[in-house]
Amino acid sequence: MTTTTARTGRPPAVRVHRRDRRDWKGWAFIAPFMIVFALMIIAPLVYALYLSFFQEKLIGGNAFVGFENYAQVLQDPKFWEPFGRVALFFVVQVPIMLALSLTAALALDSARLHGAAFFRIALFLPYAVPGVVAALIWGFIYGDQFGLAGSFNDLVGAQILEPFSSQAVLASIGNIVTWEFMGYNMLIFYAALRVVPGEIYEAAEIDGAGQFRTVFSIKIPALRGALVIATIFSVIGSFQLFNEPNLLKNLAPNVITSNFTPNMYAYNLSFAGQQFNLAATVAIIMGVITAVIAYVVQVRGSRQENS
Repeated sequence: MTTTTARTGRPPAVRVHRRDRRDWKGWAFIAPFMIVFALMIIAPLVYALYLSFFQEKLIGGNAFVGFENYAQVLQDPKFWEPFGRVALFFVVQVPIMLALSLTAALALDSARLHGAAFFRIALFLPYAVPGVVAALIWGFIYGDQFGLAGSFNDLVGAQILEPFSSQAVLASIGNIVTWEFMGYNMLIFYAALRVVPGEIYEAAEIDGAGQFRTVFSIKIPALRGALVIATIFSVIGSFQLFNEPNLLKNLAPNVITSNFTPNMYAYNLSFAGQQFNLAATVAIIMGVITAVIAYVVQVRGSRQENS
């Protein structure tokens, strides 16, 4: 009697028994995060998207209107004016802030700065100050009637410093944001510099590379990934600008209007005008624009890093 192996020339197939019960332990570990993420991120996003497709009618109540809200917002100059303002803020403020952060990180990493630990903590300390407190502090400094700017104007006998004027208010807010986040970005750059292998610096020194050559040929290329991350965070922060102008609005009500930034416009549409559908639409549009710009920055940064 021949066996299966003798007839076919192949060993008998081994039957694999699959588990009937799945192991859910991994899901149990991430369940708390997934629950919070779904409730705090996914659910509000879905609800905002839902609101953007409806309008409250005097007759008929909440009615589906499709993309009518989007068309209304995109044709509204009250949306495009603050959008242009935050775009200008991003183009001017972010490069200055990142350049200062990069300079500080390079100085700390150079081992030529005395008291580097003190300066590292001192530069990072403003980030530890809550944004509301920082805006109130700088609001007092900027006050041309009662603050440091006012005292300086009284000293020289002329209105030289006017941080809340229409020409200077955006720069004044940019100074606050730079003061708050320069240390945070500095820490990102400094951490990236600390992981560069020391052998590379030794090889550069043997080849006769000076300090500037080392910075531009080794350190800055090593920071490309960190620069991309910091730029993406800055894109999000710039287009979500809200706390600083909203808190300073009481000090300069004629300059900082209720639609000074897109987020302030959406906030006042919702809580002052009870136009929740339009507010949700503004939020969705700004979210999409911010995501697209952040994606472009990431793609361009990745290409440069791989080239």
